[in-house]
Amino acid sequence: MTAHPIREPAVAGLFYPDDADVLRRTVRACLDEGRERRERAGAAAAPKALIVPHAGYVYSGSIAGSAYALLLPLREQVRRVVLLGPSHRVALRGLALSSAGAWRTPLGDVRLDRAGAALLEALPQVRVLDAAHADEHSLEVQLPFLQETLGDFSLLPLVAGDATAGEVAQVLELAWGGDETLIVVSSDLSHYYDYATAHSLDRATTAAIEALRPDGLDEESACGRVPVRGLLVGAKRHGLRCRTLDLRSSGDTAGPRDRVVGYGAYAFA
Repeated sequence: MTAHPIREPAVAGLFYPDDADVLRRTVRACLDEGRERRERAGAAAAPKALIVPHAGYVYSGSIAGSAYALLLPLREQVRRVVLLGPSHRVALRGLALSSAGAWRTPLGDVRLDRAGAALLEALPQVRVLDAAHADEHSLEVQLPFLQETLGDFSLLPLVAGDATAGEVAQVLELAWGGDETLIVVSSDLSHYYDYATAHSLDRATTAAIEALRPDGLDEESACGRVPVRGLLVGAKRHGLRCRTLDLRSSGDTAGPRDRVVGYGAYAFA
């Protein structure tokens, strides 16, 4: 039997610290800040799915932390994470699986759900394409958060290219599982508008997400609109409701306000 390779981290030291101790402290600080902001808005139910940003931690880590902090009480329950994000570097039709047996971060290795991948590979819109994963940051930056909040879990990562909401929803339906399965969609919101324009656009995007309206998202809404749209279809099918946990931009965290990127954290339960 051929051993599956390990995907080595591509953006450690760039998007997040490459030293394990520093990374652990950074993630915990993001979780603490995110939890404090979210708790001021009231309690949130245990999520079936999350939408989280994927910028460098200095920019969006605390926004992501508001979502990932919800997983701390689920540490022993969630055993499988289905993780979807957009492709930033490789153009592809459909969705791409990884052939790896595990993905590595400075915090250790996360084993991949090979059986789940084999099930999805039977779909016409899904194929193995390691090139789509090799340098992609949208999925990788989520792993340290998952490693710090969950116990032992397997990962089913998919990079989304050109795909319809229905095609993504079909993938999610096959991978949906029960309470042991968490779905995470990685997406930033508007890109490179001034602060006020970005805020307006991101509020409109948030309204569409909260209303589970995939047709309310366009190219200006979110870089991860393809997987987000599919999640909204699945959430509506399963009777989930969306709650916005945090909505800010790089102008609020670590950047200037003349050219910002929007970040939102959303939970579906």
